Parts: sequence; structure tokens; C-alpha cells
Amino acid sequence: MLQVNRILATDSYKTSHAVQYPPGTTKIYSYFEARGGEFDAVTFLGIQEIVKKYLTSPVTAEEVEYGCSRVAGHMGPAIAAKLRARWMMMVERYGGKFPLSIKAVPEGTTVNHKNVLMTVENTDPDFFWLTSYVEALLVRVWYPTSVCTHSREMKKLILKALHETGTPELIDFKLHDFGDRGVSSGESAGTGALAHLVNFKGTDTMRGIEDAREYYSCDMAGFSIPAAEHSTITSWGQEHEVDAFRNMLEQFPDSPVAIVIDSYDDENACKNLIGGVLREAILSRKPEHFVVARPDSGEPNLKIIQVLNWLGEKFGTTTNAKGYKVLPPQIRVIYGDGIDLQEMKRICYSMKSDRWSMDNTAFGEGGGLLQKVNRDTHKFAYKCSHIVVNGVSRDVFKAPRGDTGKASKKGRLKLVLDHAWKDKVVGPVLVTVPEAAPGQDVLREIYRNGVLLVDETLDTIRERARL
Repeated sequence: MLQVNRILATDSYKTSHAVQYPPGTTKIYSYFEARGGEFDAVTFLGIQEIVKKYLTSPVTAEEVEYGCSRVAGHMGPAIAAKLRARWMMMVERYGGKFPLSIKAVPEGTTVNHKNVLMTVENTDPDFFWLTSYVEALLVRVWYPTSVCTHSREMKKLILKALHETGTPELIDFKLHDFGDRGVSSGESAGTGALAHLVNFKGTDTMRGIEDAREYYSCDMAGFSIPAAEHSTITSWGQEHEVDAFRNMLEQFPDSPVAIVIDSYDDENACKNLIGGVLREAILSRKPEHFVVARPDSGEPNLKIIQVLNWLGEKFGTTTNAKGYKVLPPQIRVIYGDGIDLQEMKRICYSMKSDRWSMDNTAFGEGGGLLQKVNRDTHKFAYKCSHIVVNGVSRDVFKAPRGDTGKASKKGRLKLVLDHAWKDKVVGPVLVTVPEAAPGQDVLREIYRNGVLLVDETLDTIRERARL
């Protein structure tokens, strides 16, 4: 059920904008782009969820009355009265459906910075003001796009390490989402977790699998396993830590299971408990019911090597065809504290240097995955670039003298496939050109006048984003 009043789902000042445009304005055309950031490109994601949440259910007269009553107290009765008239016109003329057209790059597509990702324009000249009014709702696509982009960059690192040292087919479960408690809201948890699930299938954020089901027709997008935390281990007392570990093995004999090992002394836990008292019980499990040792403190890239060495000492190792050490399949390691892109680079280097295969390890990421991003991470912007006034079309733009990085694009735009040099090889690249230029537009109309025109599955998006 929709719980957001669309009249109030905007910046306060936008309630006054309709009369600020030139008299005779009938069309406002805006575009959305990422102007720069840590990576060269972004992987676009999330507009389908936003449209389904906010733009497919009609605005009602009751919604208008309540929203405008709040605006009256907030911005003044004169602004609210004009606002009410404009929104009631939508209710009466279109049954509350939004007279807008939205075009967007297919979700899961990776696009270099400074290129158009989405365009928005009104389809009724009386609603020219609406293009800008919905900016706040639509620009929130920055968040799933940023998370999906970060997750994909992590996937590149781990997949490269797997190609070099182990088994690339294991990639789907190498980075686990631990971010639920670290985000600002339940909605953020769902949207961010869904963005991660484009690239991986491991998650402990169940809001994400529900968003995938509701908005992208994927019945079960992610998976997890029974895992201990410090409270379940320390509740047994230090002298009974081995009993807590044994209980995990006994309670979950037919599933992988993760055991936190740093409640007291992780070296003792590895050498004397997991690799000592419980060694035979672990090795007797089926390989698919492996035990994961989870250190949760220390310098990640150093601690992972330390734990691998302790377990290798007790369980032994084999050398795979690529020349790297692998523990028995019944025992693995996961590290999930303080993981981010830079730490992942250090881990990959350390493991390769110490001749450990990436097959042995998985990683968890929480706040670094779902929370350490903002709209400026990739400098996202939504700008008007074309307007029609008294029947005359003209391009509009901004060009701040003091910050050329904030200069905006002119005119009606499209995204086309071209070719460019990269790493001394000519390869395909998406570039922004004027709408009238040659080339087929990659942007697709996904929404028009209250109707979602493109409804893709998560599986389709995953395939498009595949490395």
C-alpha cells in the first residue's frame, strides 16, 4: 500500500516553481547523469522499483487535499491554492495518472560518467512543471545505482583473484551482504540489498529478497546459512566455547554453518577447538555442509592469512592446478568486518602472495556496501536541458564560471553505441549525442502517462550486468 503523499514528496521550494518559468512554457525536458566519481562508470539500477512504488498508482483527490493542506501551513495558503488547482487538474483530466514520459538506459547497463542515464518530460503542456516536481523521487535512483556499482567493482576484484588462484564458478557467494543494521532505514536496506543481488547471491538482508520479488519478479534472489554471533557463543561461557562450537555442528548437520572464532582467542579456537577437538567431526561432514570460521577482529588482510595458516596447519592443504593452497572442502573462512574496496585489494594481494587460493575464503560487507555512499559519490545530477515556450523550442543549460564540472548538457539527448580506444584496443562504448544525431537510442521509454511500459526480471538484469 502506498504510504507516501506525492504532493509532499518533493523539495519545498518546488511547490512554487510553476510560476517561475517563462510565461507560455509548455514543455520541460530534463536528464539524469553521473558527472564523475571513484570509478569510470556506473551500473544503472533501480528506476523500475521507484516507478512501481510511486508513479503507477493514481493520485487521489484525498491525497491532493491532505498534501496541499500541509503545504498551506508550510509555504503559505497562496502557494497551496495554486498547487491544489494544478494537482486536481491531474485528478480530473487523467484520473490521477502522471502525464509524464520517462526514458532510461536498461537496468544493469554500465555507462561511463558524463552520459545521460534517464530523461523525463511532460506529455501534457499544462503539466510542464511536473518534470521538475518529481525530481526528488526519481533522483533517488542514485542509491541503488551506487550500491550496484560498488558491488560490481568488488566482484571484479574477487573474480580476477579466482581466475588467478582458484575456481571462478564460486563467485556468486564470495561477497555477502551484512548491511541491514547499518543503513538509515528499512527502505534503504531493501533497495541497497537488491542492488547487491544483481552481482552476488549471498545476503543476510531479507528486505532485499522481498524487494526483488515485489519489483523484479524474482521469487528467491538471495541465500544465507545458519551463523553464530558473539552472543550465541559467549552465552556458553569461555570454558565451554568448544561446546558452543559443537552445538553448531550438531544443530545444523545438513547445512553449511558459520562459527565466530574471536570471542576470546582466535588462535586457540582454530588450533585447539576447530582444528583439534572438533577436527574429525568437521572432516566427516559432506563437503557441501562445510564449516566457515569467522574471525571478526584484527587487520583483515593480515588476520585472514593468519587464520588460513592456523587452519592449514591443523587440517592440511592441497595444491590446486594453479599452484595455490586449498583447505579441505569441509573448512572455509569468512571475514566480514571493515571490508571495503581498498581492503579487498590488500586481501587479494596478501592471499596471492602467500599462495592461498581465493577458493578458501568469502567476505561480508555491511556499512561499506550499503551505507558508505551518497549522491556525490558519483556526482549525480538531474538538469533541465530543453524547454518549449509559446511553441518555440530552445535548449537550456548552466555553465558555472567557478566550477566547469557542474556545466550541464544542452538539448534533447540520446545514448548511442559507439567505439573508442581503451587499453590500446577499439571497443564498444555508450556516448551521449543530440537526439537528432544518427544512431539508435539505447534509452527506452519505460513509463508513459501512469503506465509502466518495461517490466524486467532480476534475472534479465543480472545477465545484462554479467562480467
